[in-house]
Amino acid sequence: MASPAVDVASTPEPGAFGRAHSPVGQTGRYDIADILRDHAAALRLTPPQARAVRDIVSCRTEQLGGHMEVCNHCGFTQGTFNSCRNRHCPKCQILKQALWAEAQEALLLPSAYFQIVFTIPTELHPFFRRNFEVCLTLLFEAVSETMTEVAHNKLKASIGFTAVLHTWTQTLAFHPHIHCVVPAGGLSFDKSRWVSTSRRYFLPVRKLRAQFRAKLLAKLEEALTAGKILGEIQSDLAQLRQTPKTWNVFAEPPLAGPSHVVRYLSRYVHRIAIANSRITDYDGSSVTFRYKDRENGNVVRHRRLSGLTFAKLFLQHVLPPRFVRIRHYGLMSSRRREDLALCRALLGAPPAKPREKDANWTVAYERLFGVNPLRCPACQIGTLVVYSRVPRPPRS
Repeated sequence: MASPAVDVASTPEPGAFGRAHSPVGQTGRYDIADILRDHAAALRLTPPQARAVRDIVSCRTEQLGGHMEVCNHCGFTQGTFNSCRNRHCPKCQILKQALWAEAQEALLLPSAYFQIVFTIPTELHPFFRRNFEVCLTLLFEAVSETMTEVAHNKLKASIGFTAVLHTWTQTLAFHPHIHCVVPAGGLSFDKSRWVSTSRRYFLPVRKLRAQFRAKLLAKLEEALTAGKILGEIQSDLAQLRQTPKTWNVFAEPPLAGPSHVVRYLSRYVHRIAIANSRITDYDGSSVTFRYKDRENGNVVRHRRLSGLTFAKLFLQHVLPPRFVRIRHYGLMSSRRREDLALCRALLGAPPAKPREKDANWTVAYERLFGVNPLRCPACQIGTLVVYSRVPRPPRS
């Protein structure tokens, strides 16, 4: 059927625009963008935080421009605003998240997987707030060196793992910590065999705790002395040395094989501090959101805050520009793909199949979510095609 005639020169009515194609599972009633729009201006923001506010507030509004679409079957027309694509936006990244998780399948081995979580004591939070990027980088370094060296000494093998940074708790408190997803074993030093661990036990947690504490404190002391972290050096060094003797490093129950790992990665690694779906009420001045009380059996509770406090808590988790929060180490790193393939062979698994690249984003979206994002909502037969662009308004 030929496409219906459309007057592309006509100016769309403001009411013709709706939301951009809604991400799967993100149809909440309340929106973080509204809270930031109402309250973020009263906060003192860093440049990355200010950029995040601008993007999130503008996402899928006229501020980012858009385009008009027409159904090639029935002639239905609608306007769609553009997305901001900021990684802190609760309405963006859903497709990128799913594609990233799918790509990890080529890295997974036919083995049980452990999750090791490295946390820091609250006594170190002031140092991290003072220079977020430097301290987060040192945290990654301390975790990767600890995992690699303890495995080298105790398992007598090279391991590989994916490390994911989170900076929040369920109640939005500041809590930098790293989740490591690691297969239950490693490659022998001579590369002749796969060295398996117990399915219930990976590495000695006490050793991980002690070595992680020593490494991170040494790195922080060095950064303070070199002036990379500003402050009173002597008092700060004394404070570092007074941190608790035991830090909370723990191993969670093993993930049930590669398929479970993919599901875990797809919903967890690109997560932001809080999703719109967790906000249960917002009246313009106060926000209520639900959270799981981890200390009491994951009981679902609700917390009510002022909009200003909520905005402040949310924005403290904005990462420095271009900071990489998901990193691969050891066998999982890109430079050791041959060793990873050898591990698959030693475990009796066939070579990983290369993933074919999708023709465009709509093909990927439909393949992953089973929904055609451009299907006409009126006739459910035709496809929406762009027939005109709506530019961003000029900056005032």
